[in-house]
Amino acid sequence: MRIAKTTNTVDGDDVGRVTGQAGPVTRTPRTRSARLPSHLVAWAFLAPVVLYLAVFYAYPLGRNVDLSFRDYTLRSFIDGTAKFSGFDNYVEVIHSPTFVPALTNTAVFTFVSIAFQFSIGLALAVFFFKKFPLAATLRALFLVPWLLPLLVSASVWAWMLNSESGIVNSGLEHLGMHQINWLTSPQWALVSVLIANIWIGIPFNLVLMYSGLQSIPGEVYEAASLDGASKWQVFWRITFPLLRPVSAITILLGLVYTLKVFDIIWIMTRGGPGNSSVTFAIWSYRLGFGGGSPDLSPAAAVANLLILVAFAFGLVYIRMQRRLVEL
Repeated sequence: MRIAKTTNTVDGDDVGRVTGQAGPVTRTPRTRSARLPSHLVAWAFLAPVVLYLAVFYAYPLGRNVDLSFRDYTLRSFIDGTAKFSGFDNYVEVIHSPTFVPALTNTAVFTFVSIAFQFSIGLALAVFFFKKFPLAATLRALFLVPWLLPLLVSASVWAWMLNSESGIVNSGLEHLGMHQINWLTSPQWALVSVLIANIWIGIPFNLVLMYSGLQSIPGEVYEAASLDGASKWQVFWRITFPLLRPVSAITILLGLVYTLKVFDIIWIMTRGGPGNSSVTFAIWSYRLGFGGGSPDLSPAAAVANLLILVAFAFGLVYIRMQRRLVEL
């Protein structure tokens, strides 16, 4: 008698239950289709951000690059008939007599502002980190310069440093000192806008550094006090090294912000007298909207140079962060 052989198909889960091991799992079309809506939901959440970046960042940047590589006038800007000029606008900008003063003033304005803003902000953060009466109230008052509109702050500083009716010169006169032409002297115009910008940027550094101090464990300071470390040793060997990540992002954000400062300088000195306080941001605005016949293409070239400098600082920050992670 012949017995017919029967073949039973066992799926992966049954094999796992019999042998105690997980069997191969094959994806069915149903599971793939079930995961498809989750990807669509993820892209739906990303779509507004991507659209925002494309419309308000990528498109204007592309248009600015196109402006810098063509010879635009008001007429050609409207009808779109500007001729391609290559790097001629960049060559014109670099050989301009305003290039060296603008580059020097931009570097001085940026690095001096960051140095004082960071140092004073860090010192105030360490000071307010100590618990004492009215500490929270005083810390809140230091945020006032940061909360005020730049138009208001720059106008107040322009009035205070006015050569004829300013309160600063009035105070110097009462002290028996010579008055200074803060806003109209080539030697003091850049110093004037530096003072105003430093005053405005200190609260930003204070807030970030204070938050960084709060993230340092208190046990570290207790161990240092038990070892007999002085206050300076605690600061330089514990506080400052542990604040390195916060310090890096604070300095980077300060650099990017200070490079493009326009309101303060334009309201107080308009980049003058002459080119004594002109920066790349002010120079670009002068070329494009300063009056007379606008030089749109050279103005776009100056703006692109400023963007490249800010981009370079961003790359330096990313490299520093990678080194910190590797350490």
